[in-house]
Amino acid sequence: MKRTTRHVTFMLALSLACTASAGFAQSGYPSKPIRLLVGFAPGGGTDLTARVLAQKLDETLRQRVIVDNRPGAGQIVASELAAKATADGYTLLMAAAGFAVNPALYQKLPFDSVRDFATIAMVARTPNVLVVSPALPARSVKDVIALARAKPGYLAYGSGGIGAPSHVSGALFAALAKVELTHVPYKGSGPAMIDLLSGQLLLSFPDLTVAMSHIKSGKIIALAVTTRERSELMASTPTIAESGLTGYDASSWFGVIGPARIPRPVIAQLNESINRILKSQDVRDMLATQGASAVGGSAEDFAATISTEIDKWKKLVASTGIKTE
Repeated sequence: MKRTTRHVTFMLALSLACTASAGFAQSGYPSKPIRLLVGFAPGGGTDLTARVLAQKLDETLRQRVIVDNRPGAGQIVASELAAKATADGYTLLMAAAGFAVNPALYQKLPFDSVRDFATIAMVARTPNVLVVSPALPARSVKDVIALARAKPGYLAYGSGGIGAPSHVSGALFAALAKVELTHVPYKGSGPAMIDLLSGQLLLSFPDLTVAMSHIKSGKIIALAVTTRERSELMASTPTIAESGLTGYDASSWFGVIGPARIPRPVIAQLNESINRILKSQDVRDMLATQGASAVGGSAEDFAATISTEIDKWKKLVASTGIKTE
């Protein structure tokens, strides 16, 4: 499917939501707690971002927003639950960047990543970062590449799951550096970070939200960020591209989506609430502390971003041969 066609499909999904009855629109949404699904275990970047947002939505909507962690299969488990939920706005998903990677990695998904979802709002972006255990004798990207070439397969990197940004960031690194790294998938970035901190893993490519505090404490060492440009939050840390792997570029994002055909008034209310929350300085500060930058924007903007991301990763997977194992 071409990007233009996919984008049109997203817009059609949004317009179909307008067919909701006037009675529903006047029913006083939300009138009961909202479930915000997270496809990873607690402690990772997606979970942390979801909890910041849920806390503020509680206050804004005057209704409980419950974070429901459903880890498994690179957020496919949670995504399927969201896709098949009643489209009334009471079951939402905090999607992470891997949501747009899965269509490239899996020939068959239990849902259509475009037609079965309605976008609501982008929440935040964050770079991933190549970090190593202090026990690993590597203090630069070139050091890591040299070690990997000397011992093919010896270096194992943990990720938040197959298809997660921390997975494809490592796979892209191995492909461009022409080295062999062993991928160890976890049910979220949090568990992977625990093993990195304990020395069970020697390197990883987590998003900055889960890595920032440990980098500051010196428990792990940041060698490079994965984005095309340096992060304002880590200005002294080089990019992987400028460290020798020309063309390297990967990042993480988080945003709220739900099942297709959520009534348009509900999407509009949620989008307005999320954008208002993201403009508050305390939320922006909380996200920055975790290494993330608030984004916001319209539901249509988010739909276009996901379309672009799906196309990007399909091309990358096809050219690099990244596998699901």
